Amino acid sequence: MLGVPRAAFRPSPVFLGLVALFVLSGVLTWRGIGNIRVDVFLFVVSGWLVSLCLHEYAHALVAFRAGDRSVAHQGYLTLNPLKYSHPLLSIALPVLVVLLGGIGLPGGAVWVDRHAIPGRLRHTLVSLAGPATNVLFTLVLVIAIRLAASGGGPVQFWAAVALLAFLQLTASLLNLLPVPGLDGGNMIQPWLTPPYRRVYDLFAPYGFLLLFALLWNPRINGWFFGTVFAVGDALGLPPDLYRLGLDLVRFWQG
Repeated sequence: MLGVPRAAFRPSPVFLGLVALFVLSGVLTWRGIGNIRVDVFLFVVSGWLVSLCLHEYAHALVAFRAGDRSVAHQGYLTLNPLKYSHPLLSIALPVLVVLLGGIGLPGGAVWVDRHAIPGRLRHTLVSLAGPATNVLFTLVLVIAIRLAASGGGPVQFWAAVALLAFLQLTASLLNLLPVPGLDGGNMIQPWLTPPYRRVYDLFAPYGFLLLFALLWNPRINGWFFGTVFAVGDALGLPPDLYRLGLDLVRFWQG
């Protein structure tokens, strides 16, 4: 691309290392080599981080195509998770929530120069690109599980895949919630009238806190997870399988 070095599009060693760990831990889990619970832990965590990288890469790529060249100079197109906002809040915290709560919490962030992107629809597509990646991940993993139902294989491996699919499903739905600062909110922000947009921009920096506050409410929490379970059932995601995956991934309890 004009004015952008090729290195800006080259996958980073960090991302390639995560992919290698994902594949290796998947092979170890399938073959039952070593501590199976540690294998599942590595498979799920590395898979989650790979999906996080691709989620943010999708935002950056669509923004780049829409006219924002700054995402390339910021390193967002190298798939390096360390480039996506604060490593502790954007990577460590979501991974911790994944392990303790079994929730695919949104993580990472690319800073897009909205002034460089013309048109409200393009802004909405930039925000939609990330959750669309999670939806695609969910469908691919569920299809793999359903195709494998007749072929058999180690139950521990498919439990890990099912857990990863469940996490992608929760991330998809969480990201699509119309909460200021999250992707779902950012999708509708360009279409708001100026007074509502000012209110939105006021609350956007506190999107994570708003999300936690909403999920803390028993009624909203029940509605949200009821929707997650209903969608999972509709897709054919076996609940017993991803519950086993969640039990296995907590290797420290074994």
